[in-house]
Amino acid sequence: MRLDKFLKVSRLIKRRTVANEACDAGRVSVNGKTAKASADVKIGDIIEIRFGEKTVKAEVADIADTTKKDEAAGMYRLI
Repeated sequence: MRLDKFLKVSRLIKRRTVANEACDAGRVSVNGKTAKASADVKIGDIIEIRFGEKTVKAEVADIADTTKKDEAAGMYRLI
């Protein structure tokens, strides 16, 4: 699954366009490497997102094309 779509579906970032912009600005990394929005995400990958001075680190636990709001948090584990 594409990185920008995963960020939106898992609700780590609310909109796909915002996820795209964050990737383009170099604020998202996968497994320690700066990633583009089109990067492929697999189960077990570590995603790091920088929001200003705050950093969110999450491990991909599940991949699904769509999820309900309640189940979205089950797609990742915060580290």
